[in-house]
Amino acid sequence: MDTASNFHKTGFLFDLDGVLIDSETEYSKIWAQVNSEYPTGVKSLESVIKGCTLDKILDDHYPDGEVRKKVVKRLYELEGKMKYRYLPGAHELLSCLRDRKIPAALVTSSNDVKMAHLDEELPDIRDYFNSIVTADMITKSKPDPEGYLLGASSIGCDIERCVVFEDSLQGVKAGRNSGAYVIGVAGTLPRAILEPYSDIVVESLEEIELESLLDILENRKTNVE
Repeated sequence: MDTASNFHKTGFLFDLDGVLIDSETEYSKIWAQVNSEYPTGVKSLESVIKGCTLDKILDDHYPDGEVRKKVVKRLYELEGKMKYRYLPGAHELLSCLRDRKIPAALVTSSNDVKMAHLDEELPDIRDYFNSIVTADMITKSKPDPEGYLLGASSIGCDIERCVVFEDSLQGVKAGRNSGAYVIGVAGTLPRAILEPYSDIVVESLEEIELESLLDILENRKTNVE
């Protein structure tokens, strides 16, 4: 592989929930239910934990080992009933990137258990990605940039030539901390909350103008220039 020529290749890094699939509303209901059954004392826990890995949620809010086991079991029971569908513009953008052979990585706070359920609901989704980074592959949760840096590396792209699509506050912070170009996707959170950590904010992926975005990415400075 020619590393030098690969260095200027542009890459697309996608969060999953609330960006590509319509699941945030259901997850909010699930965590509100879990919080009612196993109270943390945190008001609106479902909002506080958005963008966090399950391990971080458990470490921060369920330190008791026995309670943690019950929470995980209940969470998986509720998750197993979820139905997933693509959000507007997601399937079209992913298809276009694949057709044009533009590298893309999925960088998600979901673990392998949830991804297995996702495969059942949307069996084609893995076909759109050159790489998938899950919570089980990282040691630090968003807003740490570890996941996005790993995603960029896994598709052979410099992070500053990559765009990150995120809907959570922790997620856009992770994208900004990584050095990527960040597009906030409003819906899970209001536009005003995402704007300080995003280069632009859109209401859905239907608004993405691919050619303009590629021009932006290709002209961004990299650490080696």
